[in-house]
Amino acid sequence: MEAEGLGWLLVPLHQLVSWGASGAMVFGGVVPYIPQYRDIRRTQNADGFSTHVCLVLLVANILRILFWFGRHFESPLLWQSIIMILTMLLMLKLCTEVRVANELNIKRRSFADFDLHHFWHWSSFTDYLQCVLAFTGVAGYITYLSIDSAVFVETLGFLAVLTEAMLGVPQLYRNHRHRSTEGMSLKMVLMWTSGDTFKTAYFLLNGAPLQFSVCGLLQVLVDLAILGQAYAFMRHPQKPAPHVTHPASAKAL
Repeated sequence: MEAEGLGWLLVPLHQLVSWGASGAMVFGGVVPYIPQYRDIRRTQNADGFSTHVCLVLLVANILRILFWFGRHFESPLLWQSIIMILTMLLMLKLCTEVRVANELNIKRRSFADFDLHHFWHWSSFTDYLQCVLAFTGVAGYITYLSIDSAVFVETLGFLAVLTEAMLGVPQLYRNHRHRSTEGMSLKMVLMWTSGDTFKTAYFLLNGAPLQFSVCGLLQVLVDLAILGQAYAFMRHPQKPAPHVTHPASAKAL
């Protein structure tokens, strides 16, 4: 009788934990960007955040959604991609508005110029949106034509998770180039690390496609490398060079 009573209690408890884990997967990925978003709004300076992080996540999550059409995976992972795309568009909108407001060079750059030298450094959020829609349309059309090919679908999934695994690389490179993590939200990176660790464990425990687990492990390693940079640059800060001016229009990458 006691065992049956305990079983009756464990079933809803297990369901509650499952719902909690699913909710954490859907919304947990965007939490690290809240402190960075608030910092940019407060300081009106987006130089410490690389907008290429947004580019990486937009590409990765668009490809992941397309991968779902060829090989269905858990719904929380699909919703996570949708929420992340919306979040990255909000981050891009804020960063673009702040950068343009502070930029000394008022020359307009647009997606329609097709100038690779200024790719992803445009003057209007609309240009970023046009680029995202164009990529989605082309990738979606190719996926539609090749959806019956198992090799294509698996390759698409691999590209999606490999791109996402490179999430922290733009920030890692920016920190290395400037020999500083000034302007980068340490809270954001700590949340990256904890979130990616949880996500990787979720993939492994729920039998997600192998690509997802590999992605998670690579992301954790990159997160740890960025934390290592923050520690190293804090212990050995770079001395400011004399008589050097830094324009307000300096970009993160």
